[in-house]
Amino acid sequence: MDKLGWQIARESLEWQVELGVVDAIGDIPIDRYDVPVEKPQPAFSPPTIMAPMSLDPVEVAEKSAAAAQNLAGLKQALKDYPHCELQRGARNLVFNDGISGARVMILDEAPGREEDLHGLPFAGPAGALLDKMLAGIGLNRTENVYIGTVIPWRPPQNREPKPEEIAMMLPFLRRHVALAAPDVLICMGNISCSAILGKRGVKKLRGQWQDGLGLPVLPIMHPKTLLREPAGKKYAWEDLLVLKAWLREHDTGES
Repeated sequence: MDKLGWQIARESLEWQVELGVVDAIGDIPIDRYDVPVEKPQPAFSPPTIMAPMSLDPVEVAEKSAAAAQNLAGLKQALKDYPHCELQRGARNLVFNDGISGARVMILDEAPGREEDLHGLPFAGPAGALLDKMLAGIGLNRTENVYIGTVIPWRPPQNREPKPEEIAMMLPFLRRHVALAAPDVLICMGNISCSAILGKRGVKKLRGQWQDGLGLPVLPIMHPKTLLREPAGKKYAWEDLLVLKAWLREHDTGES
């Protein structure tokens, strides 16, 4: 470049600086109105995350109950069972009373206020009436009667247990009966009959031998019902005499 050309170029550059130009311009013009085309991104599928399978409360109960080798283990299994909401509002687990291995096993329905308070089935006035009933045929819970419950926790406001609550407790109940190994089973009230026999209507079923869990089963009206309906006590007495006759007929001479 000659001296004149160089001088013109310098003056031109200084003039542009004075005008505020700060960036050099390329040799190739840029169309500022041209929208650049984005390159397509390769398709990407996020890894599939498998949602955890929901546990079946009944299946969990079956496995837990089957693992129990004795009554103490079964009681602990119930305490550890996390799927029954009833235990959240109950004071105590109401599991059993009486003598394990007794010939007669009585099933209570679900704990009420007194049972929940004491942690024992058939407590309070209903329990006192049951003790009198048993004494009339030579039985008592301290010597020759074992007692269990269908539902081990008190339902709120003493409401009737829901079908799903009974269903998840059935594996524990079946195992309870198997471990207690009675000769005869007494179902007191509709819930007990429903759980063991799949039938309701204890006033129609009462006094008639049934089969349940491989055992002879005798439905009897619940003491709480008898306290509300004293006229039913005569029928309960008749049923107790049926039980007494059965025990005498099937007496093997073993304690």
